[in-house]
Amino acid sequence: MKNLIVPQKLNEGDKVAFISISGGRAGDEDMLPRYLLGKRRFEKIFHVEVVETPHALKGSKYLYDHPEKRGEDLMWALKDDSIKGIICNQGGDDSYRVLPYIDPQVIHNHPKVFMGFSDIATWMAVFTYSGVRAYYGPTVLTPIAQPGKLDEYTEEAIRRTLFSNEVIGEIKPAEKTTPIDWTTTYTIREGDKEVEYERFPDNDQIEDLKDPIPWTTGTGYKVLQGSGKVRGHVIPVCGGPLWQIMGTKFFPGPDIWEDSIIAMEHCSIYGSKLAGLHELRAFAAAGVFDKAKAVITGPLDDDSRETMLKVLCHEVHRPDLVVFENVDYIHRTPMTVLPVGAQMEIDCDAPGIKILEAGVR
Repeated sequence: MKNLIVPQKLNEGDKVAFISISGGRAGDEDMLPRYLLGKRRFEKIFHVEVVETPHALKGSKYLYDHPEKRGEDLMWALKDDSIKGIICNQGGDDSYRVLPYIDPQVIHNHPKVFMGFSDIATWMAVFTYSGVRAYYGPTVLTPIAQPGKLDEYTEEAIRRTLFSNEVIGEIKPAEKTTPIDWTTTYTIREGDKEVEYERFPDNDQIEDLKDPIPWTTGTGYKVLQGSGKVRGHVIPVCGGPLWQIMGTKFFPGPDIWEDSIIAMEHCSIYGSKLAGLHELRAFAAAGVFDKAKAVITGPLDDDSRETMLKVLCHEVHRPDLVVFENVDYIHRTPMTVLPVGAQMEIDCDAPGIKILEAGVR
């Protein structure tokens, strides 16, 4: 693939913009306290100044009705030289509607850290098209504003990928995981009664250590197929969002997929194994897997695992393709950060993963 411009690293004291370029829940009345916690956390932990893009907190309905305002916000944040990085408030499901309102040349001319996941996979493709590295990783509402505290795994991933120009190195599997939790209260027993607490109170605290987070012990990486070591440039793919932009100029071309390690978020869509199969077949028909070096995924249920191996082995005829399961970049906490286009090494025998370069310059 073509060399991407690598943005400059973030530093303490920098101004960082939070943007709602996909879903607008951060500005909804019930979600605003969670957003404000995420803002406080990010400022205090990383010692930066956070500003909102002009329409970031307008709410779900407004931003759905006005995709052009989402595009304006991205252009605004890129053109403002005082802003050094951009982090998405959340994912969503309709970033494709914003594409008519952005100028790829502005992205190219103002390379900055830009991070998010889920529907933000669309923007990973847009930044790649524009010749600039983006970062598939945490958003503000989750996991940065996850209940309890910002876990050490996610904090360290952000710090060494966005705030350091040292080689990232080994990406260890998370020792514990928890599902994304959108509830706004929790209940604990105090003496002989149950007491309910607000998860996101209006104060200056950034953690609540008594919040009963349901952690599950991590199971490490799982090799579904392949052996030895492979290297390639990492390309994040969240199936649904990228499926929506197939046929546009922003969908990655053959040069992007060749020698790639595809970070593929896949599941049985809305509980439908058939829909999940059709999603993978769409990517197969587009040639995504033909010349890839490996596929990494999050945890798969039995149906999703069976579907993925069926497509890769029997339909694409790639039984040689390394497939690595349970990598921590998906819809749960904690999360690592994947710099688009960075060289990654997968060791099937260890098993292990390394990023062989710095995330930023």
